[in-house]
Amino acid sequence: MNMHAKDFENFLSLRISQLRHQKGVSAREMSLAIGQSENYISRIESKRMLPSMLVFFYICEYFGIHPKEFFDEQLENPGISKELMEKFQKLTPEQSQHILAIMDDILER
Repeated sequence: MNMHAKDFENFLSLRISQLRHQKGVSAREMSLAIGQSENYISRIESKRMLPSMLVFFYICEYFGIHPKEFFDEQLENPGISKELMEKFQKLTPEQSQHILAIMDDILER
């Protein structure tokens, strides 16, 4: 991946907005929840500023994801993907096969 600084800035603002909407919270609510001023997330989403590394980690923690998951563009909803994997790992091999069969059936439709 050969991204320029502007590409990262665009990705960061869009990804935060996407994850925030999935969580169903306003930019103000999220800003306050991570200990920032009420317009902090709005400024990031409008590309007027970038978060510090520490605040970026707070943002990931807020979404319940690892920074690696934040940057994985193939994970449209990393919070749900993480939860699915955690639960899937607790299943017996037989249960896992049943779940995979259901997923295959859904994907074929």
